[in-house]
Formats: sequence, structure tokens, C-alpha cells
Amino acid sequence: MTLLLGRRLVLRQLVVTDFPAWREVRRRNDGWLTKWEPTRQPGTPDVIEDRDAFGVRCSARQRERQLGIGFGFGIFVEGSFCGEINLSSVQRGPFQSASVGYWIDEAQAGNSYVPEALVVLAKHAFEDLLLHRIEIAIIPRNSASRRVVEKLAIREEGIARWFLEINGVWEDHVRFGLTIEDWRERGDELLADWVQPG
Repeated sequence: MTLLLGRRLVLRQLVVTDFPAWREVRRRNDGWLTKWEPTRQPGTPDVIEDRDAFGVRCSARQRERQLGIGFGFGIFVEGSFCGEINLSSVQRGPFQSASVGYWIDEAQAGNSYVPEALVVLAKHAFEDLLLHRIEIAIIPRNSASRRVVEKLAIREEGIARWFLEINGVWEDHVRFGLTIEDWRERGDELLADWVQPG
């Protein structure tokens, strides 16, 4: 199992035994998270309430990892699950790129765990997976998610119109990008500020 270590947190893939903790956080954060997520397809199991569906999700993430097309991690602080950060839609060939998505327990919001997790994930993306670019797409009015990229001074690259279906509506997204060239220039500083012992 891959463990990525931050200053205050650990990133690791989720497994079936994480279901009780994951479900508790997701249930408690329904109103905080659902408005920013795609609509669940009719007829599909509710992964939040169905342990077997959660197990299938974990297996799918493991298969993505084996194929090199996705790398999903739970965010754990002092051993407790508090969110997720994912590197998805990994493209090789001339792109060498991936998309990043994240969420955090509202009770843990404001502690800068997500910026720290994003720096840890960026190091993995650029130094271990040898990607050239990662992109974060955020609904313009999602100020909490935007604050993450602002804290890290990640470059804003423009608006993609009607980019993703979110909660039943096709939403514009602001796109933010970080490349290996940026990492070579700023990686040491980001690691010193967010990951390495203070």
C-alpha cells in the first residue's frame, strides 16, 4: 500500500475496512459536499450507505492504480479519516497529465490540510509518476476549494464553460494548472512551507 506522508497527515488508498469511518464523515457532510458533486446515476447503489458498493469503489480505485490511470487517496490526520484527494484521468503519451479533485470534512476545514495534501500529491505526481501537468477545476463560487489553490499560488488558466455536470447542472469551472516546470521552480519552497517539519 502506498503511503504518502505530509507534515501532519498521511495519504493512503481507501480499503473496505475504512467504510464505517468514511460513511460517518460522508453522512455528516451531506449538505457540505453534495452541492459540489456529480449527481448519482439512477439505479446505482448508494456508496455512502452500501458497504458492498464502497468495496466495489475501492476495488475500482485499486484497478485504476494498477493500470496507472488513477491514484485515489484518503486523507488521514492522527489516524482518523477526514477527506479524499484523487489524481484521476491520468493521460500518458504527449499529455503526461492528470486531474486533481479533493474534499475535506467540514469539521476539519480551515486547518489547511487540503493544501498540505495537494503539495504531497504534487510531489508524487511529478517525482514518482513523472507527470508533466496536473490540473484542478473548480466551480467559481466554491470559495473553499478556491482557497486551497490560492494558498499555494497555483496558476489560474481560465474558465471552461459548462465543464462538468454537478448536482444536476452543467457548471462552468475555473481551471488551475501546475506543471513540472513550476515544480522545479517552486517545489522545494512548497515542500518547506507545507510538508517538511517546521
